[in-house]
Amino acid sequence: MDYVHLRRQAASLRKGLFDQGYLDEQFYQLEDLQDDASPNFVEEVVTLFFRDSARLMANIDQALDKCVKDFNKLDVYMQQLKGSCTSIGASRMKTECTAFRECCRDENIEGCMRSFQKIKREHSVLRQKLESYFQLLRQAGPVECATRPNK
Repeated sequence: MDYVHLRRQAASLRKGLFDQGYLDEQFYQLEDLQDDASPNFVEEVVTLFFRDSARLMANIDQALDKCVKDFNKLDVYMQQLKGSCTSIGASRMKTECTAFRECCRDENIEGCMRSFQKIKREHSVLRQKLESYFQLLRQAGPVECATRPNK
């Protein structure tokens, strides 16, 4: 297996995540925390993010399904989701969380529903892309010396 080729593919996929706005600088900071003692740190944090965000999104779905909409509760759930997005650098999701919260403040349920659909799409796409990225990294094996790419 050509590990150099796999590394290049992973680097290209990662670059695309930044270029397309899926990730921001916070993801670099996560990578800076990864070391020999915790070589899978970033993947573990991202896995926890997807587990936690799925739970929060299920709570939001349930709150949106209720006849009487509790915009304060929706806003609290979305603030939690936005914080999780911020922690891993999920930029596009974070932006849409902000839009959802603005709709909550305006008590605009249609806007909330539209925004939440976008959040779910962004979540799904980001998950697929990051799973592919981490799979390539696992196939390529450890790197002797990781360096941050030029931006």
